[in-house]
Amino acid sequence: MDSQTILFDMCTEDRKPAKKTCMKCEISMCVQHLQAHLTTPVLLQTHPLTEPMDLCGNTKCSQHGKLLEYYCLDDMTCVCVSCAIEDQHRLHNMKTFSTAHKELLEKLKAEQLILQEKTDDENVSLEKWEKSEREKLGRCSVRLIEAVTKLRDISLTSVQSSVSARMVSLKTSKSSMEAAQKEKDTFRFLQMYSQVHQDVEKAKAVDLRKGLEPGSHRDKLVKEIRQNGEKMVNQASQFWGSLLTLVDPEHHQELVPTGSDLIFEPQSLDPGMLLSTDNRKVFHNRYLGQCCATLLICSTKTASSYQRWVVSLPEESDWMTGLCDKKCANNLKDGAVYGLCWEGKQLSSLTTKRNEGSQSSTSQGLKAQNTGTAKTGTQLVTTSALITYQGENGDEPVPRPEKVEVLWNFPASTLSFFSRTGQHQREEIITMKLKVSVNIQDLTPFVQLGKQNIDSTTQQQQWKCSCGKVYYWDGTRYRDHSSSYSYQSTCSCGKVIGVTEMVCKLC
Repeated sequence: MDSQTILFDMCTEDRKPAKKTCMKCEISMCVQHLQAHLTTPVLLQTHPLTEPMDLCGNTKCSQHGKLLEYYCLDDMTCVCVSCAIEDQHRLHNMKTFSTAHKELLEKLKAEQLILQEKTDDENVSLEKWEKSEREKLGRCSVRLIEAVTKLRDISLTSVQSSVSARMVSLKTSKSSMEAAQKEKDTFRFLQMYSQVHQDVEKAKAVDLRKGLEPGSHRDKLVKEIRQNGEKMVNQASQFWGSLLTLVDPEHHQELVPTGSDLIFEPQSLDPGMLLSTDNRKVFHNRYLGQCCATLLICSTKTASSYQRWVVSLPEESDWMTGLCDKKCANNLKDGAVYGLCWEGKQLSSLTTKRNEGSQSSTSQGLKAQNTGTAKTGTQLVTTSALITYQGENGDEPVPRPEKVEVLWNFPASTLSFFSRTGQHQREEIITMKLKVSVNIQDLTPFVQLGKQNIDSTTQQQQWKCSCGKVYYWDGTRYRDHSSSYSYQSTCSCGKVIGVTEMVCKLC
């Protein structure tokens, strides 16, 4: 008999293999003793049967003492009926044991096929991987060597011709001096001395370290060297980036430009805000008002499994980017929001969760009424959390990122934010799980600049410089109350009032 075979608990002499296990009776039964459970309607309905298993006293809920009858797919644990309808699992995806077993078994088979495809892939072998990476790096290094060699040859060939011409003067002067020194006749020596002197002076003026002589040839060569030099720098950057990506792919990925299919769709624009003709850049004129706008990031293409965008954000203004409920874009407080927020020189994350009870609130963040996706008495609560890192003095605030790369993974229901500090370097800021029961079709990428729903009249009447000084709108121009002049074009710190500058763009 197999050592893994479960025996009937009630057989005292000849213990037979168990056919089923009753979760409620907590016993394993052979075919003969199982008949009562199969033929008695009450037992058949209220006593769940499973394949033979060693119970070990784990069939009861540790919290409620009731029989474990359901499986929570969200938390991947067995629960009793009280857990399923009253406690923390009540809104989760619940299945009976048999249904959960069937579904999870199918899931494992699907995952097994995926892993099998990976292991069967010839590129998975170490030899194939090494060959592939060597070829990839080899192509980068070959292009770099070719660029360097071409630049070297162009420079050396041109300068060599010039140096060769200068060396002729040195040789000529040397020959003239030798000839003069050998001449014994005084008259002939004096006659030839004038030419010897000219040759010597010309040779003394020669500088072999000097480059090409000024002229069109040198200008043309300098232009060509600059062009090839830029190619060489690009090749070096690509090779350098390839090495960084190979060694540390998590923090070093080449900055791929945001797809041209992505554009800004304004929901609200302050009078001082302006979009470029391609709807990918946002400009701000401080003379006309505050930096304030809410823009959706829309695509002309349908994304299959993920959506990615990279955006540069203003230095002097608060901002927010991430996902919002497209129906509530004009007032983010009314819907779900997941994002990264820069406010008051601090970086924080925004996440939305469902909160039971009509009067509940939170100590920080925004509280948003549900728009119909939950039962009566529920609401969406958006909370913020300061993002810090472990520094020398303990937890320190994360500095403002120059560019933010956002990756929305549809299958995993995750939203990841990265700080881009160069062509190849990126640092993960935070990855958040989208847990609220919001239809994925209702979410859309967005960017908010400044404060939402600020009175436009107030915006035009007052402008605050980054140095802290406040200027007031007199109906025609901005002016400082302390100044006797009715018009000022620059702040006392030197910043020009009224300059239109780009504050945000899709990179």
